[in-house]
Amino acid sequence: MLTEAAIRAEKPSDKQRKLFDERGLYLLIHPNGSRYWRFKYRHAGREKLLALGTYPDVTLKRAREKRDEARKRVADGIDPSVEKQASKAANTQTLRLVYEEWLSKSEKVQSLAKSTRHKDQSRLETYILPTLGSRPIASIKPADLLLCLQRMEAKGIHESAARARSLIGRIFRYAIATQRADRDITQDLRGALTTPKTKNMPAITEPKRIGELLRAIEGYSGQPSTAYALKLAPLVFVRPGELRGAEWSEFELDGKDPEWRIPASRMKMGEHHIVPLSRQSVALLKELHRITGHGKFLFPSLRTNARPMSNNTVNAALRRLGFSGEEMVGHGFRAMASTCLNEQGWHPDVIELQLAHKERNKVRAAYNRAQRIPERRKLMQAWADYLDSLRTGAKVIPFKWGI
Repeated sequence: MLTEAAIRAEKPSDKQRKLFDERGLYLLIHPNGSRYWRFKYRHAGREKLLALGTYPDVTLKRAREKRDEARKRVADGIDPSVEKQASKAANTQTLRLVYEEWLSKSEKVQSLAKSTRHKDQSRLETYILPTLGSRPIASIKPADLLLCLQRMEAKGIHESAARARSLIGRIFRYAIATQRADRDITQDLRGALTTPKTKNMPAITEPKRIGELLRAIEGYSGQPSTAYALKLAPLVFVRPGELRGAEWSEFELDGKDPEWRIPASRMKMGEHHIVPLSRQSVALLKELHRITGHGKFLFPSLRTNARPMSNNTVNAALRRLGFSGEEMVGHGFRAMASTCLNEQGWHPDVIELQLAHKERNKVRAAYNRAQRIPERRKLMQAWADYLDSLRTGAKVIPFKWGI
Protein backbone atom coordinates (compact mmCIF):
# COMPACT_ATOMS: atom_id res chain seq x y z
CA MET A 1 0.00 0.00 0.00
CA LEU A 2 1.08 3.54 -0.74
CA THR A 3 1.77 6.20 1.87
CA GLU A 4 1.85 9.98 1.53
CA ALA A 5 5.55 9.91 2.43
CA ALA A 6 6.33 7.37 -0.28
CA ILE A 7 4.47 9.45 -2.89
CA ARG A 8 6.29 12.65 -1.96
CA ALA A 9 9.65 10.85 -2.02
CA GLU A 10 9.09 9.45 -5.53
CA LYS A 11 11.00 11.41 -8.22
CA PRO A 12 10.05 11.63 -11.94
CA SER A 13 12.03 9.54 -14.40
CA ASP A 14 12.44 9.45 -18.19
CA LYS A 15 9.42 7.18 -18.54
CA GLN A 16 5.92 7.03 -17.08
CA ARG A 17 5.78 5.09 -13.84
CA LYS A 18 2.94 3.53 -11.85
CA LEU A 19 2.82 3.43 -8.06
CA PHE A 20 0.26 0.81 -7.08
CA ASP A 21 -1.90 1.00 -3.98
CA GLU A 22 -4.55 -1.74 -3.77
CA ARG A 23 -7.91 -2.77 -5.24
CA GLY A 24 -7.06 -1.32 -8.63
CA LEU A 25 -5.86 2.11 -7.49
CA TYR A 26 -2.53 3.48 -8.69
CA LEU A 27 -0.73 6.77 -9.24
CA LEU A 28 0.56 7.47 -12.76
CA ILE A 29 3.68 9.66 -12.71
CA HIS A 30 4.64 11.47 -15.93
CA PRO A 31 8.22 12.49 -16.80
CA ASN A 32 7.26 16.16 -16.31
CA GLY A 33 6.32 15.42 -12.69
CA SER A 34 2.51 15.54 -13.02
CA ARG A 35 0.74 12.78 -11.11
CA TYR A 36 -2.67 11.27 -11.93
CA TRP A 37 -4.82 8.88 -9.93
CA ARG A 38 -6.24 5.97 -11.90
CA PHE A 39 -8.63 3.17 -10.95
CA LYS A 40 -8.44 -0.05 -12.94
CA TYR A 41 -11.57 -2.23 -12.96
CA ARG A 42 -13.51 -4.71 -15.06
CA HIS A 43 -17.02 -4.14 -16.37
CA ALA A 44 -18.97 -6.45 -18.68
CA GLY A 45 -15.84 -8.56 -19.13
CA ARG A 46 -13.64 -5.66 -20.21
CA GLU A 47 -10.77 -3.97 -18.37
CA LYS A 48 -11.31 -0.21 -18.03
CA LEU A 49 -9.72 2.85 -16.39
CA LEU A 50 -11.33 5.69 -14.45
CA ALA A 51 -9.54 8.99 -13.83
CA LEU A 52 -9.86 10.10 -10.19
CA GLY A 53 -8.01 13.44 -10.29
CA THR A 54 -4.47 14.72 -9.83
CA TYR A 55 -2.15 14.57 -6.85
CA PRO A 56 -1.81 16.51 -4.53
CA ASP A 57 -5.22 18.13 -5.24
CA VAL A 58 -6.69 14.68 -4.61
CA THR A 59 -4.91 13.21 -1.59
CA LEU A 60 -4.22 9.51 -1.13
CA LYS A 61 -7.09 9.30 1.36
CA ARG A 62 -9.54 10.99 -1.02
CA ALA A 63 -8.33 8.83 -3.96
CA ARG A 64 -9.13 5.70 -1.93
CA GLU A 65 -12.59 7.08 -1.08
CA LYS A 66 -13.28 7.76 -4.76
CA ARG A 67 -12.02 4.27 -5.66
CA ASP A 68 -14.36 2.70 -3.12
CA GLU A 69 -17.30 4.74 -4.46
CA ALA A 70 -16.48 3.55 -7.98
CA ARG A 71 -16.20 -0.09 -6.81
CA LYS A 72 -19.71 0.15 -5.37
CA ARG A 73 -21.02 1.41 -8.74
CA VAL A 74 -19.33 -1.51 -10.51
CA ALA A 75 -20.86 -3.92 -7.99
CA ASP A 76 -24.28 -2.45 -8.81
CA GLY A 77 -23.70 -3.15 -12.49
CA ILE A 78 -22.96 0.49 -13.37
CA ASP A 79 -19.94 1.52 -15.42
CA PRO A 80 -18.48 4.54 -13.55
CA SER A 81 -16.61 5.75 -16.66
CA VAL A 82 -19.82 5.94 -18.70
CA GLU A 83 -21.60 7.57 -15.78
CA LYS A 84 -18.84 10.18 -15.48
CA GLN A 85 -18.97 10.96 -19.21
CA ALA A 86 -22.74 11.37 -19.03
CA SER A 87 -22.42 13.69 -16.06
CA LYS A 88 -19.77 15.75 -17.85
CA ALA A 89 -21.97 16.01 -20.94
CA ALA A 90 -24.93 17.06 -18.80
CA ASN A 91 -22.91 19.89 -17.30
CA THR A 92 -22.41 21.36 -20.78
CA GLN A 93 -26.17 21.30 -21.50
CA THR A 94 -26.96 24.71 -20.07
CA LEU A 95 -30.37 26.31 -20.02
CA ARG A 96 -29.24 28.84 -22.62
CA LEU A 97 -27.92 26.16 -24.97
CA VAL A 98 -31.12 24.11 -24.74
CA TYR A 99 -33.24 27.27 -25.07
CA GLU A 100 -31.46 28.36 -28.25
CA GLU A 101 -31.79 24.87 -29.72
CA TRP A 102 -35.50 24.75 -28.85
CA LEU A 103 -35.97 28.21 -30.31
CA SER A 104 -34.55 27.13 -33.67
CA LYS A 105 -36.51 23.87 -33.86
CA SER A 106 -39.91 24.63 -32.37
CA GLU A 107 -42.51 24.91 -35.12
CA LYS A 108 -44.88 26.65 -32.73
CA VAL A 109 -42.32 29.35 -31.96
CA GLN A 110 -41.50 29.86 -35.63
CA SER A 111 -45.19 30.26 -36.46
CA LEU A 112 -45.77 33.02 -33.91
CA ALA A 113 -45.95 36.62 -35.00
CA LYS A 114 -42.54 38.33 -34.97
CA SER A 115 -43.62 40.79 -32.28
CA THR A 116 -44.77 37.95 -30.01
CA ARG A 117 -41.49 36.06 -30.44
CA HIS A 118 -39.55 39.22 -29.64
CA LYS A 119 -41.51 39.80 -26.42
CA ASP A 120 -41.03 36.21 -25.28
CA GLN A 121 -37.30 36.26 -25.98
CA SER A 122 -36.92 39.63 -24.28
CA ARG A 123 -38.52 38.30 -21.08
CA LEU A 124 -36.09 35.39 -20.87
CA GLU A 125 -33.05 37.42 -21.88
CA THR A 126 -33.85 40.09 -19.29
CA TYR A 127 -35.09 38.17 -16.27
CA ILE A 128 -34.18 34.45 -16.53
CA LEU A 129 -31.06 33.76 -18.60
CA PRO A 130 -28.68 36.23 -16.86
CA THR A 131 -29.15 34.22 -13.65
CA LEU A 132 -29.82 30.68 -14.86
CA GLY A 133 -28.60 30.62 -18.45
CA SER A 134 -25.14 29.23 -17.70
CA ARG A 135 -26.44 26.55 -15.33
CA PRO A 136 -26.81 22.93 -16.53
CA ILE A 137 -30.53 22.62 -17.19
CA ALA A 138 -30.78 19.39 -15.20
CA SER A 139 -29.34 21.13 -12.12
CA ILE A 140 -31.90 23.94 -11.96
CA LYS A 141 -34.34 23.60 -9.07
CA PRO A 142 -37.88 24.97 -8.80
CA ALA A 143 -36.72 27.42 -6.12
CA ASP A 144 -34.07 28.82 -8.50
CA LEU A 145 -36.67 29.65 -11.13
CA LEU A 146 -39.18 30.91 -8.57
CA LEU A 147 -36.68 33.50 -7.34
CA CYS A 148 -36.34 34.92 -10.88
CA LEU A 149 -40.10 34.98 -11.38
CA GLN A 150 -40.68 36.66 -8.02
CA ARG A 151 -38.30 39.43 -9.05
CA MET A 152 -40.52 39.99 -12.08
CA GLU A 153 -43.61 40.10 -9.88
CA ALA A 154 -41.90 42.63 -7.60
CA LYS A 155 -41.77 44.92 -10.64
CA GLY A 156 -45.51 44.50 -11.11
CA ILE A 157 -45.25 42.53 -14.36
CA HIS A 158 -47.35 39.57 -13.23
CA GLU A 159 -48.52 38.60 -16.70
CA SER A 160 -44.94 38.56 -17.99
CA ALA A 161 -43.90 36.37 -15.06
CA ALA A 162 -46.67 33.89 -15.87
CA ARG A 163 -45.69 33.92 -19.53
CA ALA A 164 -42.01 33.35 -18.65
CA ARG A 165 -42.94 30.35 -16.47
CA SER A 166 -44.91 28.89 -19.37
CA LEU A 167 -41.99 29.36 -21.77
CA ILE A 168 -39.51 27.76 -19.37
CA GLY A 169 -41.91 24.83 -19.06
CA ARG A 170 -41.84 24.30 -22.83
CA ILE A 171 -38.04 24.42 -22.81
CA PHE A 172 -37.87 21.84 -20.02
CA ARG A 173 -40.28 19.54 -21.84
CA TYR A 174 -38.05 19.77 -24.89
CA ALA A 175 -35.04 18.97 -22.67
CA ILE A 176 -36.88 15.90 -21.33
CA ALA A 177 -37.65 14.72 -24.86
CA THR A 178 -33.98 15.11 -25.82
CA GLN A 179 -32.75 13.46 -22.59
CA ARG A 180 -31.18 16.57 -21.09
CA ALA A 181 -33.58 16.82 -18.12
CA ASP A 182 -35.66 14.39 -16.07
CA ARG A 183 -38.69 16.55 -15.24
CA ASP A 184 -40.46 19.85 -15.84
CA ILE A 185 -39.71 21.92 -12.74
CA THR A 186 -42.38 24.52 -13.60
CA GLN A 187 -45.05 22.02 -12.52
CA ASP A 188 -43.90 22.58 -8.92
CA LEU A 189 -44.61 26.32 -9.26
CA ARG A 190 -48.34 26.02 -9.92
CA GLY A 191 -50.06 28.35 -7.49
CA ALA A 192 -46.80 30.00 -6.42
CA LEU A 193 -47.28 33.06 -8.64
CA THR A 194 -49.91 35.79 -8.57
CA THR A 195 -52.65 35.10 -11.11
CA PRO A 196 -52.68 38.01 -13.59
CA LYS A 197 -55.92 39.96 -13.62
CA THR A 198 -57.68 39.97 -16.96
CA LYS A 199 -57.90 43.49 -18.30
CA ASN A 200 -60.70 44.22 -20.72
CA MET A 201 -59.94 46.64 -23.52
CA PRO A 202 -62.06 49.81 -23.46
CA ALA A 203 -64.79 49.44 -26.07
CA ILE A 204 -68.07 50.99 -27.09
CA THR A 205 -70.72 48.28 -27.39
CA GLU A 206 -74.05 50.08 -26.96
CA PRO A 207 -75.69 50.50 -30.41
CA LYS A 208 -76.53 54.18 -30.03
CA ARG A 209 -72.95 55.02 -29.00
CA ILE A 210 -71.58 52.86 -31.83
CA GLY A 211 -73.58 55.00 -34.25
CA GLU A 212 -72.10 58.15 -32.74
CA LEU A 213 -68.60 56.71 -33.07
CA LEU A 214 -69.13 55.72 -36.71
CA ARG A 215 -70.47 59.17 -37.59
CA ALA A 216 -67.45 60.76 -35.89
CA ILE A 217 -65.14 58.49 -37.91
CA GLU A 218 -66.99 59.44 -41.09
CA GLY A 219 -66.14 63.08 -40.39
CA TYR A 220 -62.45 62.49 -39.58
CA SER A 221 -60.34 65.09 -41.39
CA GLY A 222 -56.80 63.88 -40.69
CA GLN A 223 -54.44 61.89 -42.91
CA PRO A 224 -56.39 59.96 -45.60
CA SER A 225 -54.75 56.60 -44.81
CA THR A 226 -55.57 57.06 -41.12
CA ALA A 227 -59.18 57.86 -42.03
CA TYR A 228 -59.45 54.62 -44.01
CA ALA A 229 -57.87 52.63 -41.16
CA LEU A 230 -60.55 54.05 -38.83
CA LYS A 231 -63.31 53.14 -41.29
CA LEU A 232 -62.02 49.61 -41.92
CA ALA A 233 -61.29 48.75 -38.28
CA PRO A 234 -64.93 48.15 -37.25
CA LEU A 235 -65.72 46.31 -40.49
CA VAL A 236 -62.94 43.72 -40.25
CA PHE A 237 -62.33 43.78 -36.43
CA VAL A 238 -58.83 42.28 -36.62
CA ARG A 239 -56.15 43.04 -34.06
CA PRO A 240 -54.58 46.51 -34.41
CA GLY A 241 -51.18 45.09 -35.38
CA GLU A 242 -52.76 42.95 -38.08
CA LEU A 243 -54.59 45.96 -39.49
CA ARG A 244 -51.73 48.43 -39.52
CA GLY A 245 -49.34 45.86 -41.02
CA ALA A 246 -51.75 44.89 -43.84
CA GLU A 247 -50.07 44.46 -47.24
CA TRP A 248 -51.75 44.79 -50.62
CA SER A 249 -50.45 41.37 -51.66
CA GLU A 250 -52.72 39.80 -49.05
CA PHE A 251 -55.96 41.05 -50.64
CA GLU A 252 -58.21 39.65 -53.36
CA LEU A 253 -60.74 42.38 -54.13
CA ASP A 254 -62.18 41.09 -57.37
CA GLY A 255 -64.23 38.00 -58.01
CA LYS A 256 -67.23 36.45 -56.33
CA ASP A 257 -65.71 36.06 -52.85
CA PRO A 258 -63.31 38.92 -52.04
CA GLU A 259 -61.17 38.27 -48.98
CA TRP A 260 -58.12 39.23 -47.00
CA ARG A 261 -55.68 36.40 -46.28
CA ILE A 262 -53.41 37.29 -43.35
CA PRO A 263 -50.30 35.03 -43.26
CA ALA A 264 -49.51 33.03 -40.13
CA SER A 265 -46.34 35.08 -39.56
CA ARG A 266 -48.45 38.13 -38.72
CA MET A 267 -51.09 36.40 -36.60
CA LYS A 268 -50.94 36.21 -32.81
CA MET A 269 -51.94 32.55 -32.83
CA GLY A 270 -49.48 31.63 -35.58
CA GLU A 271 -52.10 30.41 -38.08
CA HIS A 272 -53.16 32.08 -41.30
CA HIS A 273 -56.49 33.89 -41.08
CA ILE A 274 -59.15 34.64 -43.66
CA VAL A 275 -61.24 37.80 -43.44
CA PRO A 276 -64.20 37.66 -45.87
CA LEU A 277 -64.72 41.18 -47.17
CA SER A 278 -68.12 42.84 -47.22
CA ARG A 279 -69.20 45.08 -50.10
CA GLN A 280 -68.51 48.09 -47.87
CA SER A 281 -64.97 46.88 -47.10
CA VAL A 282 -64.20 46.27 -50.78
CA ALA A 283 -65.42 49.74 -51.71
CA LEU A 284 -63.19 51.36 -49.07
CA LEU A 285 -60.19 49.28 -50.08
CA LYS A 286 -60.53 50.17 -53.74
CA GLU A 287 -60.66 53.85 -52.80
CA LEU A 288 -57.60 53.42 -50.58
CA HIS A 289 -55.75 51.57 -53.36
CA ARG A 290 -55.76 54.75 -55.42
CA ILE A 291 -53.89 56.45 -52.58
CA THR A 292 -51.44 53.82 -51.27
CA GLY A 293 -51.71 51.00 -53.82
CA HIS A 294 -48.35 51.88 -55.38
CA GLY A 295 -46.56 50.67 -52.24
CA LYS A 296 -46.39 47.57 -50.06
CA PHE A 297 -48.55 48.63 -47.13
CA LEU A 298 -52.16 49.77 -47.04
CA PHE A 299 -51.29 52.17 -44.24
CA PRO A 300 -47.66 53.28 -44.70
CA SER A 301 -45.81 55.45 -42.22
CA LEU A 302 -45.86 59.16 -42.95
CA ARG A 303 -42.05 59.11 -42.85
CA THR A 304 -41.36 56.19 -45.16
CA ASN A 305 -43.31 53.76 -47.33
CA ALA A 306 -41.00 50.97 -46.15
CA ARG A 307 -42.81 50.69 -42.81
CA PRO A 308 -46.46 50.61 -41.77
CA MET A 309 -48.01 53.35 -39.69
CA SER A 310 -47.30 53.56 -35.96
CA ASN A 311 -49.12 51.24 -33.59
CA ASN A 312 -50.54 54.32 -31.85
CA THR A 313 -51.98 56.01 -34.96
CA VAL A 314 -55.53 54.68 -34.64
CA ASN A 315 -55.66 55.38 -30.89
CA ALA A 316 -54.37 58.92 -31.46
CA ALA A 317 -57.06 59.45 -34.10
CA LEU A 318 -59.74 58.26 -31.67
CA ARG A 319 -58.46 60.73 -29.07
CA ARG A 320 -58.62 63.48 -31.71
CA LEU A 321 -62.26 62.56 -32.35
CA GLY A 322 -63.00 63.05 -28.66
CA PHE A 323 -63.06 59.44 -27.42
CA SER A 324 -60.89 58.94 -24.34
CA GLY A 325 -58.59 55.99 -23.72
CA GLU A 326 -60.97 54.76 -21.01
CA GLU A 327 -63.83 54.74 -23.53
CA MET A 328 -62.48 53.33 -26.80
CA VAL A 329 -59.19 52.01 -28.20
CA GLY A 330 -58.24 50.40 -31.51
CA HIS A 331 -58.46 46.92 -29.98
CA GLY A 332 -61.99 47.76 -28.81
CA PHE A 333 -63.48 47.20 -32.28
CA ARG A 334 -63.04 43.47 -31.63
CA ALA A 335 -65.00 43.60 -28.37
CA MET A 336 -67.62 45.74 -30.12
CA ALA A 337 -68.15 43.12 -32.84
CA SER A 338 -68.00 40.17 -30.43
CA THR A 339 -70.55 41.67 -28.03
CA CYS A 340 -73.05 42.76 -30.67
CA LEU A 341 -72.80 39.60 -32.80
CA ASN A 342 -73.30 37.37 -29.77
CA GLU A 343 -76.29 39.44 -28.69
CA GLN A 344 -77.75 39.07 -32.18
CA GLY A 345 -77.60 35.30 -31.92
CA TRP A 346 -74.81 34.41 -34.32
CA HIS A 347 -73.24 31.04 -33.62
CA PRO A 348 -70.42 31.50 -31.05
CA ASP A 349 -68.08 29.21 -33.02
CA VAL A 350 -68.45 31.36 -36.14
CA ILE A 351 -67.76 34.53 -34.16
CA GLU A 352 -64.72 33.02 -32.45
CA LEU A 353 -63.32 31.81 -35.75
CA GLN A 354 -63.68 35.25 -37.28
CA LEU A 355 -61.99 36.78 -34.25
CA ALA A 356 -59.12 34.30 -34.85
CA HIS A 357 -59.30 32.95 -31.33
CA LYS A 358 -57.52 29.65 -30.85
CA GLU A 359 -59.57 26.45 -31.09
CA ARG A 360 -57.97 24.04 -28.61
CA ASN A 361 -59.56 20.90 -30.06
CA LYS A 362 -57.48 20.09 -33.16
CA VAL A 363 -60.15 17.97 -34.85
CA ARG A 364 -62.80 20.59 -34.29
CA ALA A 365 -60.41 23.33 -35.43
CA ALA A 366 -59.74 21.51 -38.71
CA TYR A 367 -63.49 21.05 -39.26
CA ASN A 368 -64.19 24.70 -38.53
CA ARG A 369 -61.51 25.97 -40.88
CA ALA A 370 -62.77 23.74 -43.67
CA GLN A 371 -66.54 24.17 -43.24
CA ARG A 372 -67.38 27.61 -41.86
CA ILE A 373 -66.12 30.12 -44.41
CA PRO A 374 -69.60 30.49 -46.03
CA GLU A 375 -71.12 31.30 -42.63
CA ARG A 376 -68.36 33.78 -41.93
CA ARG A 377 -69.01 35.53 -45.25
CA LYS A 378 -72.66 35.95 -44.28
CA LEU A 379 -71.68 37.20 -40.84
CA MET A 380 -69.25 39.81 -42.20
CA GLN A 381 -71.77 41.18 -44.70
CA ALA A 382 -74.56 41.29 -42.13
CA TRP A 383 -72.22 43.04 -39.69
CA ALA A 384 -71.29 45.69 -42.28
CA ASP A 385 -74.97 46.29 -43.07
CA TYR A 386 -75.72 46.59 -39.35
CA LEU A 387 -72.94 49.17 -38.91
CA ASP A 388 -74.33 51.14 -41.86
CA SER A 389 -77.74 51.28 -40.23
CA LEU A 390 -76.23 52.45 -36.93
CA ARG A 391 -74.23 55.14 -38.66
CA THR A 392 -77.28 56.53 -40.48
CA GLY A 393 -79.26 56.51 -37.26
CA ALA A 394 -81.96 54.14 -38.51
CA LYS A 395 -83.99 52.10 -36.07
CA VAL A 396 -82.36 48.70 -35.99
CA ILE A 397 -84.05 45.44 -35.05
CA PRO A 398 -81.28 42.81 -35.06
CA PHE A 399 -82.36 39.47 -36.52
CA LYS A 400 -81.48 36.24 -34.76
CA TRP A 401 -79.16 34.02 -36.71
CA GLY A 402 -79.79 31.07 -34.47
CA ILE A 403 -77.55 28.41 -33.03
